[in-house]
Amino acid sequence: MAVLLLALVTLLGIGAGTAPAAPGRHRVPVSALDAVAAMQPSWNLGNTLDAIPDETSWGNPPATRELLHTIRAQGFRSVRVPVTWTDHHTATAPYTIDPAWLDRVEQVVDWALAEGLYVVLNLHHDSWQWIAKMAGDHDHVRARFDALWTQIAHRFRNAPRTLLFESVNEPQFENATDAQKARFLNELNTSFHSIVRASGGANADRLLVLPTQYCTPSQPLMDDLAATIGALHDRNLVATVHYYSWYPFSVNIAGGTHYDATARKDLDDAFARMHDTFVARGIPVYLGEYGLLSWPDHFHPDRVERGEALKYLEHLGYRARAAGVTTALWDPFAYLDRTTLRWRDPALFAWIRSSWTTRSATASFDKVFVPRSRPVTDQSLTLDLNGTRFRGLWHDGARLVAGRDYTLSGSRLTLTARALTRLTGDRAYGVNATLQARFTSGLPWVIEVITQDTPVLADATGTTGSFTVPTLFRGDVLATLHATYADGGNAGPADWTPYQEFNKAFSPDYGNGAIVLTPDFLNTLRDGQPATLVFHFHSGATITYQVTRSGDSVTGTVVP
Repeated sequence: MAVLLLALVTLLGIGAGTAPAAPGRHRVPVSALDAVAAMQPSWNLGNTLDAIPDETSWGNPPATRELLHTIRAQGFRSVRVPVTWTDHHTATAPYTIDPAWLDRVEQVVDWALAEGLYVVLNLHHDSWQWIAKMAGDHDHVRARFDALWTQIAHRFRNAPRTLLFESVNEPQFENATDAQKARFLNELNTSFHSIVRASGGANADRLLVLPTQYCTPSQPLMDDLAATIGALHDRNLVATVHYYSWYPFSVNIAGGTHYDATARKDLDDAFARMHDTFVARGIPVYLGEYGLLSWPDHFHPDRVERGEALKYLEHLGYRARAAGVTTALWDPFAYLDRTTLRWRDPALFAWIRSSWTTRSATASFDKVFVPRSRPVTDQSLTLDLNGTRFRGLWHDGARLVAGRDYTLSGSRLTLTARALTRLTGDRAYGVNATLQARFTSGLPWVIEVITQDTPVLADATGTTGSFTVPTLFRGDVLATLHATYADGGNAGPADWTPYQEFNKAFSPDYGNGAIVLTPDFLNTLRDGQPATLVFHFHSGATITYQVTRSGDSVTGTVVP
């Protein structure tokens, strides 16, 4: 028996120390709504089989059975496997897929299925590489699209119904009117549906996932998709969209520094539209990607302040549950380290996991700034309880004393000067203490107590290829940059707003005591016309600075 078990483990490709997974061929609920609900939560194997041109081209190691075992063990119930086919089939008819590539895709899919995961398989970056050219090359695009799905459907026709097909990721069409775009996507989705259904086997009633244009959850585009789904008269269809928050908040541009009422309303409205357009009519919604654009980025400073991002993730999990939407975290590398199979930021992932089942309270901010140059005074935050009740504040495992260390009036939490004096100690710049606000359910809200003073900037010279502003941050944290000319025009690559994009136009370098102005920013400056920069910090401090480009040379001066 032991020999047979070892042989089975070897055959399945299970790594040393990894227990065999539960059987993957479980029964899929009859109702598409129930089936997609069973897929919650979901995870994307991003920047892997969708990388261009090959699986490891974008820095991730090859996917393994152990990776998918980890995903299942961490509580995910489905995995989206994006695949870019462009470089793996002949460029002309009959558009034959490279057998080795198809075998590799099947291997990864089979591993996931064997781990008991639902799997979503698609055409991914093909959308912008060649499908986007449909307006000018209609017949070739259709022939290529149809040929790929004919081959994929045939290869997987006997796979269990826990495998879903998604017609195309974020479909887009160049040089086309809105009416043409709608018609092209309906044509592709309808052809995809016909090809898969005609291929027989388990494909006869396999769940098929159909996107809106760009996978955008706007009402007109979702209405177009609802019309397509209605016309197909098929109860095994799933709508898919993506959500990366209100754009200014997602990338920290145009003043979107906080997860404010505007950002919250954008999310509330998006999930209400998903529910009302699809779920309420019996059509399940698979949110095939969610997150924040370029966040987290472990190689650069966080463009979105951490606590503000946690508020967004908590809110998204709640609204998705309320709307009956299954969510798939987009993970290109940022969350799970594919080499160690550990979460890069376990505390961050804890917030994501908690949002699947419960609400957590938050506060108006996750930092309390105590100016070093002034006497210590009381500092307040506003709690957002999200249905919980406040239990108290803790520091280093010890509970702070209500009335002496803090007070709570309604939702206003105030740290007393007495407590802050103790917590800041010798008042060195930076984080002096970390507190936990605990509640009756959900995760604690972490509050950093920070000693700071207004940062100090210095004059500088450089070039459009390399320019930094010498900065004594003095415990403060950079939030955003406002850039204008004397005539009121906006300075920088985002000329539609004075508030430029974090990490794209500017970036703090805390370790080296500098603010970097990027070549992207500097090369857009008007020659010989000074630009006035106002650096905004999370403490509320602002500092005005002036930069002037003369050819390739740049000078910067502090404005008194």
